[in-house]
Amino acid sequence: MHSARRLAGWAVLVAALAVAALAIACGDDDDDEVAAPAATTAPEAAAPEPIKVGFLYVGTVDDGGYNQAAYLGEVAVNDDPMFETINAENVPESAEAERVMQQMIADGATIIFPTSFGHLDPAIRVAEQHPDVTFLHQGGLRTTENVGTYFGTIWEVEYLAGIAAGRMTETDKLGFVVAFPIPQTLLNINAFHLGARSVNPDVTTTVVFTANWCDPAKNVEATESLAAQGIDLITQHQDCPVPVIEAAERLGIWSVGYHADDKEFAPDGWVTAAIWDWTELFPRLAKQVADGTYVSGSLRQGLADGVVTLAEFGDNVPSGVAEEVGAAMEDMLSGALFAFEGPIADQDGTVRIAAGERPDVESLETTDWLAEGVIGTIPN
Repeated sequence: MHSARRLAGWAVLVAALAVAALAIACGDDDDDEVAAPAATTAPEAAAPEPIKVGFLYVGTVDDGGYNQAAYLGEVAVNDDPMFETINAENVPESAEAERVMQQMIADGATIIFPTSFGHLDPAIRVAEQHPDVTFLHQGGLRTTENVGTYFGTIWEVEYLAGIAAGRMTETDKLGFVVAFPIPQTLLNINAFHLGARSVNPDVTTTVVFTANWCDPAKNVEATESLAAQGIDLITQHQDCPVPVIEAAERLGIWSVGYHADDKEFAPDGWVTAAIWDWTELFPRLAKQVADGTYVSGSLRQGLADGVVTLAEFGDNVPSGVAEEVGAAMEDMLSGALFAFEGPIADQDGTVRIAAGERPDVESLETTDWLAEGVIGTIPN
């Protein structure tokens, strides 16, 4: 039995050697061929991490106004794969804004857009601690090495909206619901009023200051108070314009919006609105920071740049009014018309802008007065 097993083992060994010899022989027939190396694939370069960009809003991003317009600019930034945005809503204009910005930086943000006027001082304080972070403030009047500002000369469009208002009013009484008496709001009041007076010299504009960027109850109360005085067209400088527009519609009077096209809220009384479009500027600024070409400063753009424009006219606005405003817009774009060309006097009759003078934007942004024919007092 053992010899049989031994023979069987030898048989297996011989068979194995035969197979090996055959394989060698076959290999000898292909001496001239070189085996191709195994295919290798170079590892793909990892995509760079997106640059984080923070946005602060003083209200909600669906307010139908100021914050919503800015948010659409944020969306345009986030649409670029180079960037990733983070945001915070309802951020007060206080030390809380500093805390929010510090947290954004801790989360990796190297570009921050503080979008409300009162966010400037907190941004400057945080910027001092983070020189490697760039802050782009909306509407600020001061800059530092890493805090720049941008804004639009929306008073150009307010003047045009004022022309429409001057034509639409039947009582020659216009109303303006305003948050705070800062230069930008005072400019808008004056521009709107001057535009209206350019076609209707009998117009007056009554102003109510609410001391709040968005208080729907106060906005409605102010609208009702103005309507009770015989005012038949109301406009505003509020972050959330919808409450004023809806109240005007309910009261059966005209409304001129602000920040965004809110025509849907006033199908009968809507005239038009001075509105923002940040969807080109925000991504451009972010890219400039990213590629190192941004230089801190005070950037102001306007009607010719597409940052500000007029909303669609309401269905009940006569075509002749729309055509007149359109012609004025063309004159403004060509330089034939300037909203603040003197002579312009204030409420006391003092000439603030001399005849033929066209102040620059920097000078206009120091405005602390109301034009002749505006009714109301600037709060201290």
